[in-house]
Amino acid sequence: MDRLEGFDFARHNAEVRALWDAWNAGKPTRVPVIFGFNSRYFMINPETNPQGLDFRTYSEDPDLMFDTLLGFVRWRQFNILMDAELGLPEKWELWVDFQNYHEAAWLGCPIEYRDGQVPDTSPLFKDRPEKVMENGIPDPMGGLLARGLEYYEHFKERASREEFLGRPIAIPPPFTGSDGVMTVACNLFGPEFVCTEMARDPDRIRVLFGFINDCTVARMRAWRALTGVPVPQDGFWYADDSIALISTRMYREHVLPHHRRVYAEFGTEKGRFIHLCGNATRHFKTIQEELGMEGFDTGYPVDFGRLRRELGPRARIWGGPRVELLRAGTESEVVEETRRILRSGILDQGGLFVLREGNNLAPGTPHANLEAMYRTGIEEGRALSRPVEEGRALSRPVEEGRALSRPVEEGRALSRPVEEGRALSRPVEEGRALSRPVEEGRALSRPVEEGRAPSRPGHDEACPSKRHL
Repeated sequence: MDRLEGFDFARHNAEVRALWDAWNAGKPTRVPVIFGFNSRYFMINPETNPQGLDFRTYSEDPDLMFDTLLGFVRWRQFNILMDAELGLPEKWELWVDFQNYHEAAWLGCPIEYRDGQVPDTSPLFKDRPEKVMENGIPDPMGGLLARGLEYYEHFKERASREEFLGRPIAIPPPFTGSDGVMTVACNLFGPEFVCTEMARDPDRIRVLFGFINDCTVARMRAWRALTGVPVPQDGFWYADDSIALISTRMYREHVLPHHRRVYAEFGTEKGRFIHLCGNATRHFKTIQEELGMEGFDTGYPVDFGRLRRELGPRARIWGGPRVELLRAGTESEVVEETRRILRSGILDQGGLFVLREGNNLAPGTPHANLEAMYRTGIEEGRALSRPVEEGRALSRPVEEGRALSRPVEEGRALSRPVEEGRALSRPVEEGRALSRPVEEGRALSRPVEEGRAPSRPGHDEACPSKRHL
């Protein structure tokens, strides 16, 4: 049974469209509440992956990846309550899922599949960093990305002739963004080398970072040309989690010039955003002033009140309770932390804020904790934001018999078939998702701008898929 069985999706989706329209116009009626996922959440979770499919098998078979993602996305639409389009979508979006390892692997690092974790790479160039430059900039469609291109073309071909539950399937362009120059350098050489060499031999780091950025720009340009993504574009997202390891002086000297180049190449002045997990907020004012940054997607720890005071009311900020609290804490602890954040001053002067986990949900996070955060976000976010016209609230978790959710009995699969085509199949059946049409299915709403994929610069499956748990 799906957790949101019997939920009024049409009403919810209409309210969500109005909510995001107001937020995007800079006139929030309340705080939107969303959750970020990637395939790790589903794969390392017996509720959603009862067959125990592993990442190696999933990653090395494009049909299995395609079918598995369909099952996972369907499960999310009918089981997680948040301020995004729920129920049957206008279209299903699937992505070539090479997690966060594709940049380092494209540059030569070996991929490792570790039990209970997402795939990752090992720092092949740790002992000889300059070796990464010996053959120049790799072919943007070569190495691992040759397989990525094969998967992308295969996904598009299948999407052109198939639908899922009566809805079309869309494949967003892959490999058009980056996890950031310093983060890629740490993947290639190891973080100890990168940080110590910044102090010991800054010229060496300057050359290595310059090469990495040249490769990144070449790859992004090539894939955007192939897939039709404009250069430059409004609303350009980027990331660089590893700058949490360094001081702002070092950031200015060693990393900022490369960030400036990427934003100049790929982003207009409108709607620039950056994703930064970890304790990186000391850099935000510099990034705002130097790069014209409009939005910040955060992780933890974050002093939200101080961040609002430093960045001002026009800055758009994403953030919320840390993922480990959501995974292991009690409902009351989640409620208290959510209230604390929303009362911190983050909403002062009409400041634009999106409440989300900090950052990227961990497998095994209880539904009750997510729903406690959602309810509290609505209640507190409505009270602290601008009043809603005519005193009407945009969304209530339970109203007029609308169940917030139904509990799932322990040990039961969350996606059993439901009569009349509502929620249709287990996520994966022998490695293949079922593709049956829904009778008289109607599209519920268009995607929610800026709230639909909050955690991934290119596609988040909602900011970047995360290495950490």
